[in-house]
Amino acid sequence: MVVGEQRLEDLARVLGVGATRLDGLVRGARHQGVVARVTEVAQARTVDEVLDALREPPLLLVLDGVTDPHNLGACLRVADAAGAHAVIAPKDRAAGLGATAAKVASGAAESVPYLAVTNLSRALADLKDRGVWVVGADTEAEDELFSAPLPEAVAWVLGAEGAGMRRLTRERCDRLVRVPMHGAVESLNVAVAAGLCLFESRRRRASPRPA
Repeated sequence: MVVGEQRLEDLARVLGVGATRLDGLVRGARHQGVVARVTEVAQARTVDEVLDALREPPLLLVLDGVTDPHNLGACLRVADAAGAHAVIAPKDRAAGLGATAAKVASGAAESVPYLAVTNLSRALADLKDRGVWVVGADTEAEDELFSAPLPEAVAWVLGAEGAGMRRLTRERCDRLVRVPMHGAVESLNVAVAAGLCLFESRRRRASPRPA
């Protein structure tokens, strides 16, 4: 097995064991033929720690009301791929970073800080105080994602599919945008929408600005 440019055997002490032994190690969970004992990776535990360590404008993903751990895991994976600096969610009405979310994240749970905050509205206000624009994705917004003015320092806020953001969360947003839909469905899975928003921010950062 290859991890980056190194083989797994070069990174760890590998033991070949039977399926029964692996089943016992994971206590019945699905393991796909590999089980590892690892040291926990140190990550930032607060929003301030994340922001203080950055050398580029913040790119954050905020999830409001996402209670499905599969969706959370997919959002973490998308956040990692887009180079987001953290995923923020409330402690209540949220999936929480459990085993299912971590597995779906495919390693992103160890690379992207997941910050559970007590008061999401207050956390968004604190971000704004630090110069981060709070932009919400909302199906009823007038501005479209690909044409709306977007700042570099941004926290993208998405709610659960169907329910969307809570009222107080929506009111905290500096701007609302929508993903243009051209088919029969009215909304996207939250992880897909998050990917579009995050990568649009990355695309604009990479594009040369007009003189």
